[in-house]
Amino acid sequence: MSKTTTILKRLGIVTLWAAVLTGFVILMVAANNARSETVCKKVNVKLEGKDDNFFIEAKDIKSLINKDKSINPVGKPVGSIDVAQLEKIISSDPWVKNAELYFDNKQQLNIKITQREPVARVFTFSGNSFYLDESGERIPVSTKYAAKVPVFTGFPTDAEKLQQPDSLLNVQIVQMGSYIISHPFWMAQVAQLMITPERRFEFIPQLGDQVIAFGDGNDIDKKFTKLLAFYQEGLNKVGWNNYSRINIAFEDQVVCTRKDGVPPLQPVVTTDSVKVNGADEVPEYEDLDSTSHATKKPEPVTAAKPATKPTPDAKAKAAKQREPEKEKAKTKEKARTEKPKPQPKAVYKPGNKSVNTSKKQNTP
Repeated sequence: MSKTTTILKRLGIVTLWAAVLTGFVILMVAANNARSETVCKKVNVKLEGKDDNFFIEAKDIKSLINKDKSINPVGKPVGSIDVAQLEKIISSDPWVKNAELYFDNKQQLNIKITQREPVARVFTFSGNSFYLDESGERIPVSTKYAAKVPVFTGFPTDAEKLQQPDSLLNVQIVQMGSYIISHPFWMAQVAQLMITPERRFEFIPQLGDQVIAFGDGNDIDKKFTKLLAFYQEGLNKVGWNNYSRINIAFEDQVVCTRKDGVPPLQPVVTTDSVKVNGADEVPEYEDLDSTSHATKKPEPVTAAKPATKPTPDAKAKAAKQREPEKEKAKTKEKARTEKPKPQPKAVYKPGNKSVNTSKKQNTP
């Protein structure tokens, strides 16, 4: 009797769960059928970005899906709307980085847009212009807004498919643009960079009228840190208007050309190492004249003979002999005291003086 009761109880539990599952399935099917028959009432677009300068607007997104009536979701049953197709159409806009589409319980289609963030604006030789985002993808120039990013001029080609040298240059532009944007001082100081035929970078800063020869796009942080140290320890001492060109492309030194236009001398190779990237020691600069003072060898010293009392004739003879020697001595003294002509070149070599190289760099 007890065994039969146990079997019946188990059958009852199984039947109950089967009824619950059946009811749940029926409700789900009914809900799906109801949703499929419910039409889309509205489209909402939300834009996301790092700032408020959006290069694409909500009406631009809506126009992408409204221009073709066959894909316009408003007024159509929710079940018949191809969300994947709409997402693909919206993502085709060059300013759209990512698009997310979903329906809420009010039968409204919500579109969440993430905008591409430009880090550089590039001008080619032919005058064409485009933006580059963080991934190096080209973005067309917008007629609505102008992005506040560094400008690079002289890019060698208009082709979208780049050869290896131009592709490497493209990567360096993205890296340099990203670095400048992330440092407020350099963002204010560096507005436009020129690309030379050798694929090197030069720029004229906002403060000062010198041409800064940056070199290639490697060691960006080290070069900018070295230039900041030169501003603080070099130009603040010798003046901001003495040089027409400042070259920071050399290892651990800054080479300057004075404003009389004479070509620079060969750089002085130093043996000191400079730790600028995450280290405590940074370059200290010393203004060097190209005229060096030669060290003279000491002349041999001879023992003096005992003095004897000279006669009047001997005194007159000795005085007559010393006259030309005095004239020679005066000539030598005049030549020695005359200041040498300054050369149009200064080489600044590193020392051990520390300088603030934090990201929040202030104007020297």
